[in-house]
Amino acid sequence: MSMGDANMAAAAWAIRPERSEDAAQVEALDDDGFGPGRFAKTAYRLREGVERVHALCFVAAAGDALIGSVRFWPVLVGADRALLLGPLAVKSTMRAQGVGLALMNHAIARARTSDFAAILLVGDEAYYARAGFKRVAGIVLPGPVDRARILGLALSREVAGAVRRPSIDHPVCADGAPVRKN
Repeated sequence: MSMGDANMAAAAWAIRPERSEDAAQVEALDDDGFGPGRFAKTAYRLREGVERVHALCFVAAAGDALIGSVRFWPVLVGADRALLLGPLAVKSTMRAQGVGLALMNHAIARARTSDFAAILLVGDEAYYARAGFKRVAGIVLPGPVDRARILGLALSREVAGAVRRPSIDHPVCADGAPVRKN
């Protein structure tokens, strides 16, 4: 750990809403945590061309430096509106200090006041169970995915069915074709 990272670890950090000027630092956190291979994953295919739910995107900041971020994206599960959590990224030198869990719990509390039915993610059950996630049956994701890593958390109800991108009210519709504007 460098002296700067040691100082950051000792410094207080706070959770705040993600702002547009955070984009480069959030991307750096995602690169640090997941690398370029993340773009080939099913979860990224569901996010492509879809606007994230800005009101549910948060960062952990130590001064001007971001040490963590969490984002949510709208998806449809059958006929239900749900959220796709991710990425949840924490600066590698700040992991195992509660940043990710704090970000998740903060965002989940906010999501509980929304009209989304549930939250889904693809991840490590042992980690995400600490925030209440569990394996879910009846969820069908497009593309290759390890079924044991499909986790869910009901907000108002459990959901089941095929997961797809939201439809026509987004710049890219559910099947990936651009929406034409007249």
